[in-house]
Amino acid sequence: MTKPIKILNALPPPQRARLMELAEEVYFPEDTRIFDSGGTADRFWVIRSGAVSLDQELSDVQRVTVAGLGAGDLLGWSWLFPPYEWDFGAEAFSPVRAYEFDAATVLRLCEDDTALGLALVRCVAEVLAHRLETTRGQLMHQYATRGGVP
Repeated sequence: MTKPIKILNALPPPQRARLMELAEEVYFPEDTRIFDSGGTADRFWVIRSGAVSLDQELSDVQRVTVAGLGAGDLLGWSWLFPPYEWDFGAEAFSPVRAYEFDAATVLRLCEDDTALGLALVRCVAEVLAHRLETTRGQLMHQYATRGGVP
């Protein structure tokens, strides 16, 4: 399995510097609900420290964790694709410090700086590919340990 991409390290230095001009430092205490599935995806974060759980709602009272994120990871990619709604929910598993980015501002910057736009889309695509690979591996493991019974 490939290593997860650390999005800021993957951007070329000039593009990283332009993006970081838009960063706001934020803090989420442990157990803070950061966003819910179906909500408006109008921002994203790069985690500086702490841990975030991505989850999928199974019912009004039950959620299942689908991934864990940590330092350097991208939190939120739904801001990049219509209908701009979160596909998962996210909760601070521990105290979290992160860089927060306003999606509309970043998208305007990407239109003005196509090198940044291309680099950012490539990085997000790599993040998505890695998460898909990880999820596939987890599903295969669950399938194998249950003897092929779903």
